[in-house]
Amino acid sequence: MSRFTSSLPPSYFDGQYAGTADPWQLATSDYEREKYAATLAALPAPRFASAVEVGCSIGVLTRALAERCDAVLGLDVVEKALEQARDRNKDLAHVRFARAQVPGEWPEGTFDLMVLSEVVYFLDPVDVERLVERVKGSLRPGGTVVLVHWTGVTHYPLSGDDAAELFMATAQPFLRAIHHGATDAYRLDVLMNEPGDRA
Repeated sequence: MSRFTSSLPPSYFDGQYAGTADPWQLATSDYEREKYAATLAALPAPRFASAVEVGCSIGVLTRALAERCDAVLGLDVVEKALEQARDRNKDLAHVRFARAQVPGEWPEGTFDLMVLSEVVYFLDPVDVERLVERVKGSLRPGGTVVLVHWTGVTHYPLSGDDAAELFMATAQPFLRAIHHGATDAYRLDVLMNEPGDRA
């Protein structure tokens, strides 16, 4: 399996949803359920004012995050996935969704929680650096960034480990790691910027 050398285009993700509503079994797999529970357990605060979830897909994790946040914005590049996400969260007035191809497109506003779950390895190194700049520009002082990545073999531009390590190394001037967890399938890294660290 040859590895992609540049960031995956929207057409790749559209193709994933062409034959199935939930190509990664986000709503049904034990792996996802356990990973979501670990993600929520690793959050350093009981509640957040404003969160953005990049690559929200069909909105399963979004709904769980909504229990801990006053406002949640889910971003994805696939409209078919966003339609499901909106339907899954239609009873939650504080949750909204938008189509965006990150890092080229990015929402306005600032956030005290940013969740990047199974997305950074879809980007090439140049776009990872651009993503870090986006995060730096909209993360509130004292804010939290969560990285989660499957660590098995992929054909994505980066492996799960490489994606996480590159993001953290690039963000080192303004983010520090406060938690690292790993299973035989994925890694989970929680980063925080100290009040006053944001440039």
